[in-house]
Amino acid sequence: MAELPIPDLPPAHCSGRFTISTLLPPLPCMEEGDRGPYAPTEGSGCDSAQPTHLSSSTLCTRTFGYNTVDVVPAYEHYANSKGVGDLRKGRPSLADLHSILKPDPGRFRTPVSDLQQSNGLPEAGPEAGLEEAEGEPGRASMPEPVRFGWVKGVMIRCMLNIWGVILYLRLPWITAQAGIALTWLIILMSVTVTTITGLSISAISTNGKVKSGGTYFLISRSLGPELGGSIGLIFAFANAVAVAMHTVGFAETVRDLLQEHNSLIVDPTNDIRIIGVITVTVLLGISLAGMEWEAKAQILFFLVILVSFINYLVGTVIPATTEKQAKGFFSYRADIFAQNFVPNWRGPEGSFFGLFSIFFPSATGILAGANISGDLKDPAVAIPKGTLMAIFWTTVSYLVLSATIGACVVRDASGSLNDSVAVGSPGCEGLACSFGWNFTSCAQQQSCRYGLSNYYQSMSMVSGFGPLITAGIFGATLSSALACLVSAPKVFQCLCKDQLYPLIGFFGKGYGRNSEPIRGYMLTYIIAIGFILIAELNAIAPIISNFFLCSYALINFSCFHASITNSPGWRPSFRYYSKWAALFGATVSVVIMLLLTWWAALIAFGIVIFLLGYVLYKKPDVNWGSSMQASSYNMALNYSVGLSEVDEHIKNYRPQCLVLTGPPNFRPALVDFVGTFTKNLSLMLCGNVLIGPRKQKMPESRLMADGHTKWLMKRKIKAFYTDVVAEDLRSGVQMLIQAAGLGKMRPNILVLGYKRNWRTASPQSLEDYVGILHDAFDFKYGVCLMRMKEGLNVSQVLQAHVNPTFEAAEHPKNGTGSRAAPGTVDPTTLASEQQASTIFQSEQGKKTIDIYWLFDDGGLTLLIPYLLGRKKRWGKCKIRVFVGGQINRMDEERKAIVSLLSKFRLGFHEVHILPDINQKPRPEHIKRFDELIAPFRLNDGFKDEATVNEMRQGCPWKISDEEVDKNRAKSLRQVRLNEILLDYSRDAALIAITPPIGRKGRCPSSLYMAWLETLSQDLRPPVILTRGNQENVLTFYCQ
Repeated sequence: MAELPIPDLPPAHCSGRFTISTLLPPLPCMEEGDRGPYAPTEGSGCDSAQPTHLSSSTLCTRTFGYNTVDVVPAYEHYANSKGVGDLRKGRPSLADLHSILKPDPGRFRTPVSDLQQSNGLPEAGPEAGLEEAEGEPGRASMPEPVRFGWVKGVMIRCMLNIWGVILYLRLPWITAQAGIALTWLIILMSVTVTTITGLSISAISTNGKVKSGGTYFLISRSLGPELGGSIGLIFAFANAVAVAMHTVGFAETVRDLLQEHNSLIVDPTNDIRIIGVITVTVLLGISLAGMEWEAKAQILFFLVILVSFINYLVGTVIPATTEKQAKGFFSYRADIFAQNFVPNWRGPEGSFFGLFSIFFPSATGILAGANISGDLKDPAVAIPKGTLMAIFWTTVSYLVLSATIGACVVRDASGSLNDSVAVGSPGCEGLACSFGWNFTSCAQQQSCRYGLSNYYQSMSMVSGFGPLITAGIFGATLSSALACLVSAPKVFQCLCKDQLYPLIGFFGKGYGRNSEPIRGYMLTYIIAIGFILIAELNAIAPIISNFFLCSYALINFSCFHASITNSPGWRPSFRYYSKWAALFGATVSVVIMLLLTWWAALIAFGIVIFLLGYVLYKKPDVNWGSSMQASSYNMALNYSVGLSEVDEHIKNYRPQCLVLTGPPNFRPALVDFVGTFTKNLSLMLCGNVLIGPRKQKMPESRLMADGHTKWLMKRKIKAFYTDVVAEDLRSGVQMLIQAAGLGKMRPNILVLGYKRNWRTASPQSLEDYVGILHDAFDFKYGVCLMRMKEGLNVSQVLQAHVNPTFEAAEHPKNGTGSRAAPGTVDPTTLASEQQASTIFQSEQGKKTIDIYWLFDDGGLTLLIPYLLGRKKRWGKCKIRVFVGGQINRMDEERKAIVSLLSKFRLGFHEVHILPDINQKPRPEHIKRFDELIAPFRLNDGFKDEATVNEMRQGCPWKISDEEVDKNRAKSLRQVRLNEILLDYSRDAALIAITPPIGRKGRCPSSLYMAWLETLSQDLRPPVILTRGNQENVLTFYCQ
């Protein structure tokens, strides 16, 4: 770039190491001192010493000592980035930097404050905009949203959700059953799964900016909408039901207290319902009051649980009273620890995996912090730090509790003060005898009411003050219910906004500064009330656990899948994870699902598969850059490279077609024909040659390519679209023939429409058309020409124009090149236009497909109709094969062809020999052919070759008298074949015929087109003129 002369300017605004100064004075309509969109001074230029045509809104800045429209790196240029190639805010396009600037109003309307951030960092994030808004008169200021750090927002929330009633009521009993050693093993196994999941969450949440939506957001943006949507829906529902489950747990505890004091409200069942509804209504009120009040309530619950835990630890060191000793508590004793160190299985649940399934739900709850990701100050820091710290501290609490209570309390105790005996009394069995208590009778009869194995309230009995343990149970249940009540609407709101499922968008609306999903809260409240009124959740609780485990499995699989694809976009700032550990965590989560409740696991799998199938069927228009996309690319790349190492074999031959469609929507019949026999079988590539200056056509190429691809997808054609810009059609097709494809995935057949207007078109376009056929044969391509009576080109219906190289715009019948109309169709409009129906989209019934295999081209003339006949719409058609032969050897030749076809295993059984193929055609048809070529004859009077070449200078399509005479027999053959076609195949569904080949340099283009015209004229069915490259595409050998 040439440096510009620098005019005198006011002092530049400096920021960091870059200096940016504006070269543009205020707009005339602005008051002096106002700052608005920049406008260039007349005659000023950017990146050039000469004046350029600048838009009135084009920004010209001074960077690194010269004037340029180029900008320095900035945060805004990468925010809200979507697909590759999208324009970024404030960043000039490549055309702005590379091409001559032209007026383009609306470009670079970037505020001054944005452009002065030359150090590439935002000035103050969203808060800066808020401060500016507050300073402007007449504009209402938006209150700042409440955001939480890693302690308040994640760690405390996760710890509260992990801690539950199992900590208080079931862990002592599990310790008695499994012993301290195996209990620690159960705890560590559970924590291993949650820790691996926590590491996976940390990796995913630090791989880019995390928004609201929690678990659903992490999975959907990693694995895509299919799995993310299904998990998001069931995870939100599971959280809503979990609200009811935790609330019922609280209500049952309150009901038990009322029963102890004979103060039931109505009856035991209805009391649960009444207390549960009141409780969940209060929790809803806390949630609707805002996240700040909800966070304060959680801190209160956290303090209550901590006090209850401290109260328990203090109680273990206080000397045991007589009442506590009668219930089995004797303070810390080494022999009690030794006895409780080993397992003592009892009852139907007395097995390792039985106890593991009971304990594991108490290790879950690690997603509580991630579920409110939209309310965190920095989710990328808060989620990893808070989640892993919560796992660590809750694990310590579980290990400490099992070890301490196992060292203080014996397994069996009667609770009766009358069972005290003198130490060493005869007939006393068990460890308690050494402490002066005889529990032998109840232990043998298994009727003991107290002790670790029998009394769920052992923690309350051991603690210094029992009611504090009850308060801890209240805190654990209510905090878990409150966390689920907040998580469910937050996850569901994000799912609603993505619109993956119908009828749920109503619940996505947010209110207030935190965009609170009030409608989602009400829906969660209604679901929770419904399950609270059931008051029997034993059958539903396993399903909830399986839904949470399903989420863990997919989170771990997301981390593994994103790592294994080696996508450049997978760059988590959290490095302490392993893809193989993540895969192990995903596998173990699925195994645990089956161990917990196999039928509930199958239900969860069924629901996930159903929702997955729905999203796959609907194909939502979202693009989140998921690892599934990266995996698809990896698989395609690996298979394509691997295919290059495989030697070709005739048995694996596939017709890979380069179809010269021009814009595919111009020739839908040609697209449908090739798409029918290549679908799920081989490569189809739609080629378009944009004719004109490269600078003029390149923008059109970029604009229209996406629209044409979407049009093909909407038509359910499995094909690629590609275009080239060239000065003329033939050179463009040569580019496509040479460059199209990748490795072994390269076209081997050129498919194009028949040029119906060859007699009226310009002679050069005729020469180019036949030259394209010669080029295809030169590059060892097979050739397939398609002719339909009504023509192929529907561009006139679409009010578009086609390239007159193929045919004039006033007679749009066929062609492949295109010249866009002045107003180019928008890609979205192109993709949404009404699809034209063709014969290849309708059922053909019991018609015939007639194959005229006149010349042995390697078998391509047979193969394409065979592939077409395998499709459902053509499956009822009978395929007939016609070959030439002599009248005196008809039976022998028919048997030979039938034998050959049977060896090819094509299933063609109807073979016809044409003995009259060499007969002289009718005179009127001969006369018509002569009239057809008359305008193209040179009429040289059989002069010598040098004279003929001199006369044909500048018009190589002219036919000399000698060429007419030499090719007379071949010409009459085409006339006769047309008569045969009209006799035998007038009512066929499709005619496939082997066309003649015109020798390059010896057969003028007009003569060759006259042969094709004569051969295929007056036929109602579509005619496919197929010529292979003389190499076998069929074989009857098995090796």
